[in-house]
Amino acid sequence: SEAFARHMEPLLQHLERFSEVLAVSRTTHVSTWDPATVRRALQWARYLRHIHRRFGRHGRIRTALERRLHNQWRQESSPGPGPVPGLTNFQSLGRCDILLAVRLLENRALGDAACHHLLHQLFPGPGVRDTEEETLQDCLARLARRRSAVHMLRLSGYREEDSLVKTQAELLLERLQEVGQAEAEGPSRLLSRLWERLPQNNFLKVTAAALLLPPPSTRPQEEELALGSPKAPGRGRQELVRWLLGKPDIMVVFCRSLPASLLASVVGRHPALSRVYLGLLTDWGRHLYYDLQKGSWVRAEPQDLPWEELYDRFQSLCQASPPLKDEVLTTLKSCKAQDGDYEVPGLSIWTDLLLALGSG
Repeated sequence: SEAFARHMEPLLQHLERFSEVLAVSRTTHVSTWDPATVRRALQWARYLRHIHRRFGRHGRIRTALERRLHNQWRQESSPGPGPVPGLTNFQSLGRCDILLAVRLLENRALGDAACHHLLHQLFPGPGVRDTEEETLQDCLARLARRRSAVHMLRLSGYREEDSLVKTQAELLLERLQEVGQAEAEGPSRLLSRLWERLPQNNFLKVTAAALLLPPPSTRPQEEELALGSPKAPGRGRQELVRWLLGKPDIMVVFCRSLPASLLASVVGRHPALSRVYLGLLTDWGRHLYYDLQKGSWVRAEPQDLPWEELYDRFQSLCQASPPLKDEVLTTLKSCKAQDGDYEVPGLSIWTDLLLALGSG
């Protein structure tokens, strides 16, 4: 009817405008977006989500929207912004905000201010809930679990990095649990694939964060299993440790690239990693030699670990809890004894390290 057409036209125009927003969200044009633009775009997306929920059982409206989606976005020959993957039917209107957020997070052209605002929308902090039944962050987490953790692990270089890395780490552990339930070698294959495909520096940070996360539940393990929870406490972290131990080359990069304080925290939680890390540090220390003219320990090759960094890493370990600190000092004293047990500076790097650490 004529009245129905009049009411539908604004909604269809809104749908077309949002299709243009989605198309632009993957281009460099988002570099001109400010926080207000991001906020308006998300408001449009949430309005369409509201339309999906309100008119899901309204046959005529649903049919009209389906037809417009089909004609405007699925036909590549049609004018306008072109097809929008994932937004091809009425059901897809319920996840417009997810599609928009993922596209913006993956677009490195998005400016700092706009990205900062988007992250506040995704991670509003404890106690802040969306007016809808489910927060955008919840939706993104669910989407990542279903498809893979790759979408979120690709994020790097944005503001509020700690919140992002923590979320990425949680998603990674959940994904490891899921693939582990499907097949025994699933976690190892997943981690190797992520290592090959993702920015390595960001992946290492996420791995370290995952190894430091507390158990997902305070309930006893028996209760978790009885409830059918997919989150077996510690399972994902065990898979990460096993994978690192089985990949010596990656373990070297892990121990060489991450900050000393972060590594000290990680190996303090996982003794198997602390033994490997200590072995690498002592091996790196043996590559240094004492330069009499400079009066200091120097590198034999440019790629060797410098004295300053070696000391910093041992110092961070000595500031850890007693079990790890005692293990470090015992290792250094053993190396010193094997080197001749010298007390004079400049003859053994282990003597000098112990003196510098105040434990000579």
